[in-house]
Amino acid sequence: MLRRPLIGSSLWTETFEASLRLVSKSLGFPPSSCIMLHLVSIHCVSFALLLMWTQCSAQSDSSTAGIQLRLAGEKRKHYEGRLEVFYNGEWGTVCDDDFTIYAAQVVCRELGFLNADSWSPSAKYGKGEGRIWLDNVHCTGGEKSLAQCESNGFGVSDCKHSEDVGVVCNQKRIPGFKFIRNQANSIEGVTVQVEDVRIRATYSHRKRIPITEGFLEVKDGGKWRQICDEEWTGMNSKVICGMYGFPGEKRFNNRAYKLLANRRKKNYWGFSVNCTGNEANLSDCKMGREIELKGNSTCGRGMPVVVSCVPGRAFAPSVSMGFRKAYRVEQPLVRLRGGAMIGEGRVEVLKNGVWGTVCDDNWNIRAATVVCRELGFGSGKEALSGARMGQGIGPVHMNEVECSGFEKSLTECLFNRESVGCSHEEDAAVRCHVPAMGFQNRLRLAGGRNPYEGRVEVLAERNGTLQWGTVCSDSWGTMEAMVVCRQLGLGFASNAFQETWYWQGDSSSDAVVMSGVRCSGTELTLDQCLHHGKHTICPKGGGRFAAGVSCTQAAPDLVLNAPVVEQTTYLEDRPMYALQCAHEESCLSKTADKADPSSYRRLLRFSSQIHNNGLSDFRPRAAHHSWVWHECHRHYHSMEVFTHYDLMSLNGTKVAEGHKASFCLEDTYCDEGIQKRYECANFGAQGITVGCWDTYRHDIDCQWIDITDVKPGDYILQIVINPNYEVAESDYTNNIMKCRSRYDGQRIWTYNCRIGGSMSSETDDMFPGLLTNQLSHR
Repeated sequence: MLRRPLIGSSLWTETFEASLRLVSKSLGFPPSSCIMLHLVSIHCVSFALLLMWTQCSAQSDSSTAGIQLRLAGEKRKHYEGRLEVFYNGEWGTVCDDDFTIYAAQVVCRELGFLNADSWSPSAKYGKGEGRIWLDNVHCTGGEKSLAQCESNGFGVSDCKHSEDVGVVCNQKRIPGFKFIRNQANSIEGVTVQVEDVRIRATYSHRKRIPITEGFLEVKDGGKWRQICDEEWTGMNSKVICGMYGFPGEKRFNNRAYKLLANRRKKNYWGFSVNCTGNEANLSDCKMGREIELKGNSTCGRGMPVVVSCVPGRAFAPSVSMGFRKAYRVEQPLVRLRGGAMIGEGRVEVLKNGVWGTVCDDNWNIRAATVVCRELGFGSGKEALSGARMGQGIGPVHMNEVECSGFEKSLTECLFNRESVGCSHEEDAAVRCHVPAMGFQNRLRLAGGRNPYEGRVEVLAERNGTLQWGTVCSDSWGTMEAMVVCRQLGLGFASNAFQETWYWQGDSSSDAVVMSGVRCSGTELTLDQCLHHGKHTICPKGGGRFAAGVSCTQAAPDLVLNAPVVEQTTYLEDRPMYALQCAHEESCLSKTADKADPSSYRRLLRFSSQIHNNGLSDFRPRAAHHSWVWHECHRHYHSMEVFTHYDLMSLNGTKVAEGHKASFCLEDTYCDEGIQKRYECANFGAQGITVGCWDTYRHDIDCQWIDITDVKPGDYILQIVINPNYEVAESDYTNNIMKCRSRYDGQRIWTYNCRIGGSMSSETDDMFPGLLTNQLSHR
């Protein structure tokens, strides 16, 4: 029972004035209008007492009220979204006033997540609808429900939906979490909240990789339970398949599973599920009706749900020709670039024969799911913004993309054709769900100082048993290391090592089980690369000469500026006596070896400007102490070969070549807001910072191709950066540039310069090798 305070006491006065301030604020009156009269107006006193009683009641109700929570809105991950509360038969939002990470922790745990990562104010996930149920929420972090936290009370708020709060939870689920329905009646809109989900394959299917078919089970309250299929739909199956990395579902032999189900003891989950089919995760689907549990007779007219999925082309069993026929290899309209793992990368779209990017305005998990399924993966795992997979090149083709989630291609989604205000700093990217192939179980790194480095050890079959062994380091390089890091899910390769004596692995694994490894860099596993098979050949042996790698989560990405090459190309006739240093560094054609010192060489000169579009600095692999000093030019070479310059005939045959050693890698110019970090002067550190350019002017030595012996005609000028793959990059396809050139014996025209992979496959006829960057050095 509330004890009435004495009128006139200081406590009563303070409480009374605070109540009047809240009343005047909610009614839009100045706070002083009532306070000035509070000692003479009995109506104000009565109203204040009534308001105090209402607030106390509301606060008391909130501690015991049964509520349900969900994360809604424009999500980029399934474990984030606008916080919504179901109370008194209606869904509403929560205001961001006084909201803290402690409140977010209570919310996430109530939803079954282990913890909260962050929270977002100002309707980051879009404005909600209906009531704003809670305002000025104060949690200590120890409450079991948001309803137990202090607040103004349910429905007491002065906020607008522009202040709706959002929450980002940790994606790990609470072990043993059990969903509890706090409302007596059926709630429309409550999302599925379970600890885990799995496809449980039958005994005969368990050895198949990937597992595409089996009984669906959800983990609730620490126990695996089946779902009754009486209200199950194909849309539900599509969502489950998407979660497991498959683009779609298919029919299965129902009779066989029914026989199996009849022989098994069943433990059904107490709810049905309603998915529309465009959800990225089961946790985005709505809860259906509650099912009365009656043991084995629970699902009297049905059986446990079975899900059967269709794998994408990259994961289809090679023995099944049916999968190959199901997917025709055509010119794709959408692709991913810059990702370390399969199923992730910057989204690029083909329009009018030119590849371009997608602006991240309104980019969400539904759009990501459309992209992922179109490319043969499952649903979207994460929709990334802010060029998280590096910046692309070319135009921005799509902006403000809006997908329903049912489109077969991103190009079918609604979008704004105007990309005003969008730059490559806003390039959208995705991470997709991919099937569990178990690749990481057949490879490991041993002896390293951290999980991202070590000696490469492979699980191979020898004499009928599986045993761990090393990889021969002959021909071991960056491409092979890239495949290892991808297979282990560790990102990009930062280094490939041919000696690993400083990493002591298990002595029982010293034997070489794989040799002659040659990778293109696109393989999913090391055993997909070319290698000697069971009969290994390794003169140096394993042990200290075993192959090793170090991996990193980010990599550089160098791209040439094509217009600069077009605009700076010209011819110069230069006497041999002025080219002695260049001759010593092999920057002239072979006929210069016998040339008279008074003769002239005809040089095709141009500037090259190289930008680092990646997510980490481009650094030479060689350390300072191993750089080579060139006395003639008096500078150090940090990379033996940084670029190749070639002039080729239209059929791809080289007619002249230039050699460009990297005598200096530095930041010549940086984008606004980025500081230069590398400078060659005084034996300084060399490299190219992210967002910076390294410019080689047309008037420096070796910045040319010697065309003295070239006849007039039409040619292709080719420039390749990092041609020997000495330094790992996130995308090698854009390291090559080709231009059309016409030489009439006195003048030269350079035009139509194209970066590798920037055009459709139709341009491949005009520029051989442009799309694939196929170089002959390997």
